[in-house]
Amino acid sequence: MEIAIKEVASSRDMKKFISFPYKLYAGSKYWVPPLRFDEMNTLRKDKNPAFDFCEAKYWLAHKDGKIAGRIAGIINTRYIEKWKNKYARFGWIDFIDDESVSKLLLDKVENWARENGMEAIQGPLGFTDLDYEGMLIEGFEELGTLATIYNYSYYPKHLEKYGYTKDIDWVEFEIKAPKEVPEKINRIANIALERSNLRVLKVKKSKDLLPYAKDMFNVLNVAYRDIFGFVPLTDKQVDLYVKQYFGFIRPEYISIVLDKNDRVAAFAITMPSLSKALQKSNGRLFPFGFIYILKAMKKNNLIDLYLIGVLPEYQGKGVNSILIKELAKIFISKKIAKTETNVELENNYKVQAQWKFFEKRQHKRRRCYIKYLN
Repeated sequence: MEIAIKEVASSRDMKKFISFPYKLYAGSKYWVPPLRFDEMNTLRKDKNPAFDFCEAKYWLAHKDGKIAGRIAGIINTRYIEKWKNKYARFGWIDFIDDESVSKLLLDKVENWARENGMEAIQGPLGFTDLDYEGMLIEGFEELGTLATIYNYSYYPKHLEKYGYTKDIDWVEFEIKAPKEVPEKINRIANIALERSNLRVLKVKKSKDLLPYAKDMFNVLNVAYRDIFGFVPLTDKQVDLYVKQYFGFIRPEYISIVLDKNDRVAAFAITMPSLSKALQKSNGRLFPFGFIYILKAMKKNNLIDLYLIGVLPEYQGKGVNSILIKELAKIFISKKIAKTETNVELENNYKVQAQWKFFEKRQHKRRRCYIKYLN
């Protein structure tokens, strides 16, 4: 049995790096394939503006001539400057259930981090907070989402054997849609709108959201600035996200609250669940993948919550209730059965408090691991 590590050094290697989990999880009822072109755009230096302040290496593990694992190492200099932690990151980690394979991958990324003067390594994390974060440690028999990582139950066991410990956890909830807007939410929302001189934006077309797009990312940068590991997005990153994703957004699933000067004070982005559609398409848009996705966008009783942001000056003033009221109205009008909250930091009690008016279950937990390097 021979196990070897090879650095990704060509476009052919990159395709193998991206393709490996599609083979590893073939037949899984719970893994949701990411879009292949999106993975390529994220990992390529010439496509991702995060490389203006990030360095990355990718490796593939081979066992008996076949690919058996992969891992990415990332150093985000803006993270180091902001948080004063000389930490590297690992991400895009997948491996067969063989401790020799996982150890070789982890040894490789740890040695690379040491060579670059890092004091610890944490992950799974991406280049930014909008990339995949956290290894699944609970909820292995729950359907994944486009926004999150799915992994087999043996993954965390391997990491913990090799000295990785908890840094922080994210939790996820499944929310049952209400039949009517909760009375208390409705009352608080109406008071907040009047007291703070706010209004809810109403648009019918995606292009009508574009004038507010950069303002939404500004809210995100300010609202998330003190959250675990967050690094503000640059103008180049914002421009890319707007270009890549705002064409897909369905305005009827978006809630935007404007202040008296028509600036974004708060927002919530939800989308019809693409989990089943991506499984059918196996992460490809062509030749038929886009058809599955279009069908899921048009007819779906499941939705995913992607982002909520409220400017600090409006936090604690009932503005969250405005967003929740608008979300509840979406649930009702679209005959939604359930929504996935996606990841919320376990200690972000303000966010979790939003769900107390709904029937819910906490069904997944994922972990950011850390290992200090000697």
